[in-house]
Amino acid sequence: MTLPPIALLTESRFAAPTAPRADWYLANILHEDHLLQAALRRRGIASERVDWAREDVDWSRFGGAVFRSTWDYSRRFGAFSAWLDRVAGRLPLCNPLAIVRWNIDKHYLADLKAAGIPVVPSRFLERGTDRPLAELLADSGWTEAVVKPCVSGGARHTYRVDRENAADLDPLLRELLQDEAFILQPFQRAVLSGGEDTLMVLGGRYTHAVRKLPQAGDFRVQDDHGGTVWRLRPDDAQVDLAERAMAACPLSGAGMAPAYGRVDMVRGNDGAWAVMELELFEPELWLRQHPPSAELLADAIVGSLAVAGKEGRSE
Repeated sequence: MTLPPIALLTESRFAAPTAPRADWYLANILHEDHLLQAALRRRGIASERVDWAREDVDWSRFGGAVFRSTWDYSRRFGAFSAWLDRVAGRLPLCNPLAIVRWNIDKHYLADLKAAGIPVVPSRFLERGTDRPLAELLADSGWTEAVVKPCVSGGARHTYRVDRENAADLDPLLRELLQDEAFILQPFQRAVLSGGEDTLMVLGGRYTHAVRKLPQAGDFRVQDDHGGTVWRLRPDDAQVDLAERAMAACPLSGAGMAPAYGRVDMVRGNDGAWAVMELELFEPELWLRQHPPSAELLADAIVGSLAVAGKEGRSE
């Protein structure tokens, strides 16, 4: 019996099968997808890289879909959300739709905190909020903070704010808050010198880690903004926190434990490790930094899609 292929979901910017010589960004994406595709082939499963927004795709011919580099979702959230609703009933998704819906919005940090996971303190600014940032900072007791959308990626509309520049940012933020919610967090000073540590968790277990450092004069660690990535050997406390954070996904108890994900953490202003973000939807996993992890990811994907397929057939 020939198994149907798996769709590795990407977006139009990264859908090309080869990268121009100067496009290191696309080259990295393709390299990682090729590592995963080779691991899936060793398990007898074919895969294809597919732009999620292509209108001519027959999704019924795939045995499942894996979110890989759908990084335009926050800029096209309405279209992407409608696509999720339309496609979810046709094929299993990895990670499952319920996890995607939960994790796509940073309000999930409140659930992690309620589950006892140390997270960076967070204050949510719901749509329509019009209080001046200076007042919000004063109420929170923070002298400096970062504000960013609750649905976002790649540091979109991410700003460092203090009581001196708050008034300058107010008009822009007030306009943005008409359409989406934001999250306000105290600025973590360790980011400037130590960056963010990212631990990959595949099949519930830690596999490898990287450290993301901002370029001089910036606080954003994304390579889109000049950040750099370095291999990391985390300490035992970090590994424990990463695995606990992954297990704290509220859907794990319903048989939908995340097949893959990453935990971004930072040394907080109090000196303790705290979760900055839990990425279960479309995380970059830096397989190129630890190629054997592609095998573990393939196993986790196959297991997750098999479970999702059985549940779909039983409904």
